[in-house]
Amino acid sequence: MTSKYTRILLAMAFVISVAALAQTGSAAAAPAGAAPAVTSTGTKVGTISMEQAIFATNEGRRDFEALSKKLEPKQNELKGQNDEIDALKKQLSAQQDKLNDDARANLMKQIETKQKSLDRQLQDAREDAQNQQNEIAQRILQKLGPVLIKYASDNGFGVIIDTSQPWPQSPVVWWGEAVDVTKPVVDGYNAQSGVAPPPPAASGAAPKAAPSKPAGTTAKPTTPPVKPTEPPK
Repeated sequence: MTSKYTRILLAMAFVISVAALAQTGSAAAAPAGAAPAVTSTGTKVGTISMEQAIFATNEGRRDFEALSKKLEPKQNELKGQNDEIDALKKQLSAQQDKLNDDARANLMKQIETKQKSLDRQLQDAREDAQNQQNEIAQRILQKLGPVLIKYASDNGFGVIIDTSQPWPQSPVVWWGEAVDVTKPVVDGYNAQSGVAPPPPAASGAAPKAAPSKPAGTTAKPTTPPVKPTEPPK
């Protein structure tokens, strides 16, 4: 996603306990009053980038791509207004010595008025885009939770730690690929959702469900702490 309006703004730096998440996740997946108790005796610790997982699901890729296309006309409109303001600024810079006081003041007033209008529209557009992004993310997240719980319970995990945010926003300083479960959880979600992958031409540079781990590092205890790279945006 290259549009500045299509980057999801999630801040989910928290530790997910399989036992605790099982209660809320199962309750959301089952009818009221019929949520089965899910427990785990596993002791393994795993990591997942919830933000990256949301983007990497077929459903997420489809819906965020659709939102990007939906926002394109507004983005183009705002770009046109910005180009118009830039042209007026260049005109003022090139002709200010030739303009009389009234003409110069009038041109400056046009620039100021148009800039204020553009700033207001940009803010409104950002808020609208973010609200729509969050709606998509929350919808997918509610269905992703139970999938994560099942995977963790079936594979002996006791705790899954979210690595969406880089250190120090997240308490996780470093992790290795061996403990990251983002891809298998995404694969499980895709199989359950039944949503087909978007065509290559439509999906563009879709983020991969791979661990957010610095290139060239290995999972050795003696390796100095490093700051993980952020998920694709």
